[in-house]
Amino acid sequence: MGFRNRLTRLFSGLALLLSSALTTPALAAGLMTPANSSLPPLQIREQHVTVDVEDGYAITEVEQVFHNPNDQDLEAYYRFPVPERGTVAEFTVWIDGKPVIGEVLEKQQARQVYEQEKAAGREAGLTEKDSYKAFDVLVQPVRAGQDTRVRLVYMQPASVDTGIGRYVYPLEEGGVDEKKLAFWTANDSVEEHFSFTLNLRSGYPVDALRLPKHPQAQIQQLGPQQWQVKLDNRTATASSEEETNSESANFAPPATNGQPANAFTLDQDIVVYWRHQQDLPGSVDLVAYKAPGKDRGTFMLSITPGDDLPPITTGSDWVFVLDISGSMSAKLATLADGVSQALGKLRGGDRFRIVLFDDRAEEITSGFVDATPGSIRRYTEKLMQLKPRGGTNLFGGLSLALNPLDADRPTGIVLVTDGVANVGKTQQKDFIDLLEHHDVRLFTFVMGNSANRPMLTAMTDASNGFAISVSNSDDIAGQILNATAKLTHQAMNDVEIDIDGVRTADLQPQRIGSIYHGRQIVLLGHYWGDGPAKVTLRANVAGQDKQYKTRFNFPAQGGDNPELERLWAYATIQHMQREINYFGEEKDLQQGITDLGLEYGLVTNYTSMVVLRDEVFEEYGIERRNAKRREIEKLAKAQRQASAPTSNRVDNAQPMYNSNRPSYSGGGSSGGAFGIGALLPFLILLIGGGLRRRR
Repeated sequence: MGFRNRLTRLFSGLALLLSSALTTPALAAGLMTPANSSLPPLQIREQHVTVDVEDGYAITEVEQVFHNPNDQDLEAYYRFPVPERGTVAEFTVWIDGKPVIGEVLEKQQARQVYEQEKAAGREAGLTEKDSYKAFDVLVQPVRAGQDTRVRLVYMQPASVDTGIGRYVYPLEEGGVDEKKLAFWTANDSVEEHFSFTLNLRSGYPVDALRLPKHPQAQIQQLGPQQWQVKLDNRTATASSEEETNSESANFAPPATNGQPANAFTLDQDIVVYWRHQQDLPGSVDLVAYKAPGKDRGTFMLSITPGDDLPPITTGSDWVFVLDISGSMSAKLATLADGVSQALGKLRGGDRFRIVLFDDRAEEITSGFVDATPGSIRRYTEKLMQLKPRGGTNLFGGLSLALNPLDADRPTGIVLVTDGVANVGKTQQKDFIDLLEHHDVRLFTFVMGNSANRPMLTAMTDASNGFAISVSNSDDIAGQILNATAKLTHQAMNDVEIDIDGVRTADLQPQRIGSIYHGRQIVLLGHYWGDGPAKVTLRANVAGQDKQYKTRFNFPAQGGDNPELERLWAYATIQHMQREINYFGEEKDLQQGITDLGLEYGLVTNYTSMVVLRDEVFEEYGIERRNAKRREIEKLAKAQRQASAPTSNRVDNAQPMYNSNRPSYSGGGSSGGAFGIGALLPFLILLIGGGLRRRR
């Protein structure tokens, strides 16, 4: 049996591990009020979500109506999980029936202004970022017996992997901040009207769209490159009681305890997949924006490689690194059963190790063990006897897993944890230093909206691997199939991109590293001037140096994508934040993040967005820069939507690739994100796998 088949069997076992984990209910994002309050909590009467996916990024607008059923004014507090690579660009509060857009200030100053207005009893709103975990939205006062309307707008990249695009509207609260959750109680229900609309405008034909956990969604194809999906609790019917009460539906069953029958619960992410048409060519796409009268423009360059990476055919060892800390107490039985299923997928001749960690780390296999039926049965019995204990010494578990490894055999690492280290070494720098001293690649699935995604992503970057965030509402089997393709093909290593003929600078990412089968390269940066440019991609594949070239023009002026400026700024902010996470607090980097947040109207770890009455903005001398930027972005969006979507491909005359891009079969039972049947909910876990680096 080849390496591909063994990987497929192993990951099938991991799918069973995940699909059997059904014992822990998900926590929801939602409106929160103090737990010791004697008053009923505020209500979310309405939530309307509009998502526009086009030109390589997504814009999400969340409009909500809070209601105060009490006879006194209260403050509303809403906690929203931070979307992957997403940043808030607008926070609006309706004051006297008029929408007022917020402005970004330094974090401490924004909080001070908000508290001053709160003490004065005047309307104000505040959006802050709680590190990688959540955006905290405060609005006051929600008048007694009245409604307050707010709108949150955030932006994020939207790339495609092996012909599959994916968007996640995050709602599940990861639950890792136990102190905060213990102090607050969540009202996670939209009581009257919830709607979700996603408008997809693609530069390439799309032949299917689906929502794994929301089969009740209405999907409409408006054209070969344009689709729309809608969820609406007012139009949903109870025609099928089985569907209404299934785990796939968010709509509540008939009213209980005064709960409205059509209420929508904010406890499950909404995940939308779309699949591009097969046999599309490898391509280079360019989206650019240059404001009138400006010499400097901003661009997004997307390279979708052709399918020319050869497969890997060698054997492997496997190391299972299992978290048995107290936070895993409800998961150990299903964890043990799932790992035993995964071990059963190994063939004779393969080997495995099992490492456990809580406050400390221990290995129960005493080195690599041949994957025979007897050894698998013996260690399965040991796993079934595990008891939860202590904290989470993730560093100790990973350190033990990395020693010893057999230099002559490729090695896969499977890490199972919630990703929040709290014992032993816990700093990002410690993990990166550890991985840099070992010749191993780490591939990570980050599951759960509150997992420590920045640290886990940095770990994979340090090992030249990659990270994929996975929601409990994802098609997990499809994601595992996608990862399998990465582990069974050679990668493009040491990737570099040169742009000659047009001056470019401020590129993000600054280092590309390795690109795996089916993944895109997305480059953001600034450019000056216009005209023809020669673009060269250099990489090492299986020990051989390769070059891919093309030539195209950068535009002189205009463009309908002013949002690119914010996307570039936030990518730069994320790079600076990674430097801080690695090297520690550094004033120049903090100031750099603050300056970019202020200039481009972005909520960061050091900047927040505050809403005040118009005259109060003037009293504080706060310039309305973000309001002006949002007007430009709204006008550009309207102009884009007034015409049919078009391709941004720029290498037609001189294609960079001669082969088609990788894609999945369109067959109904072939697997992937569209061929797998109904899926089960999954525990908030992090699954990682890795292969030894090949020099």
